[in-house]
Amino acid sequence: MAGRRARTGRGWDAAPPRAGADDATPRPRRGRRGAADGTEPTPGESTPRDEAEVAREICLRQLAVRPRTRAELAGALAKKGISDEVSAQVLDRYDEVGIIDDAAFARAWVSSRHNGRGLARRALANELRQRGVDGEVASEALGELDEETEAETARALVDRKLRTARGEPDAVFRRLVGMLARKGYPPGVAIRAVKDALAAQSAEAAEFADQIDADALADVEGERG
Repeated sequence: MAGRRARTGRGWDAAPPRAGADDATPRPRRGRRGAADGTEPTPGESTPRDEAEVAREICLRQLAVRPRTRAELAGALAKKGISDEVSAQVLDRYDEVGIIDDAAFARAWVSSRHNGRGLARRALANELRQRGVDGEVASEALGELDEETEAETARALVDRKLRTARGEPDAVFRRLVGMLARKGYPPGVAIRAVKDALAAQSAEAAEFADQIDADALADVEGERG
């Protein structure tokens, strides 16, 4: 058939082969790291990370669980091998922007632990000290918990325990005073709270409570402590 092109075996619309295509040198494949020679990274090899970046990640993970004091974060960084210099730089910056605020931490801790667990100032002061809060900062936070509030909380704790208390009044008295002591209440506050609660419970308990000299007993307990 005149005028019709011979088939090349590659289809009527096949593009003609590029000149020199058969002789072209294959382009090098790039590895995952972008190397021109196509080499792959050594197994386990990683780019060194900035120490400050690692320190920040450690701090943020710690803070995601609950608020932390500066001392707590410094301890966590030290356990992970972060140098003192980098630790100080990161924590100083967190101080500046308010991510770390020991005063706010102390106030929140006192409010939460007193309202939630009924802890008194002495126990709260010990907990703040264990978390590295400065003594002056802790004292300021504890100052927001006055003696009247502490006494009211002690009485509420006793009233709640008395609903299920069993035994003779003297045994109940000792258990409840011991419970308040473990929560950090001074002997005088604990003894008066239990005495008043027993007096309001029953005639038998009131008779026992009348025999208690709260002041004298508090002095004895104070000397033992």
